[in-house]
Amino acid sequence: MIIADTGFWVALSNPKDQFHALALRQFAELKEPLISTWPVMTEVCHLLLKRQGVHAQLTFIELYRRGGFQAFQLQHTYSPRLSKLMQDYADLPMDLADASLVLLAEELNHGRILSTDGRDFHAYRWKNNRPFANLLLD
Repeated sequence: MIIADTGFWVALSNPKDQFHALALRQFAELKEPLISTWPVMTEVCHLLLKRQGVHAQLTFIELYRRGGFQAFQLQHTYSPRLSKLMQDYADLPMDLADASLVLLAEELNHGRILSTDGRDFHAYRWKNNRPFANLLLD
């Protein structure tokens, strides 16, 4: 499974986004399923609704409904790790969506991600010392 971040979904949806063509090409060439998190989905829906309107938001949710990607469930047992990650990366700062993706990488035991956020996902480490491999920008 490949992790999908907010920027990837937004770029995929918006032909005017500077990363749109790249996201479209990556999506078309996928050989593995995508996975994201509920905090990322919330962020995507907010941005799509604000920037492109209700149709873009509904198209994203329809993709999820049809099984276009999975959503990782954050359990309460993850809360200490989420808190620690957000404290450790407070200088960036790290939001809940990004922390949830670091946690997902730790659960999947890999950091292969599609993200337009080169700065943060270059800095973040899963399992404290393992870098992400940003398949969209690298």
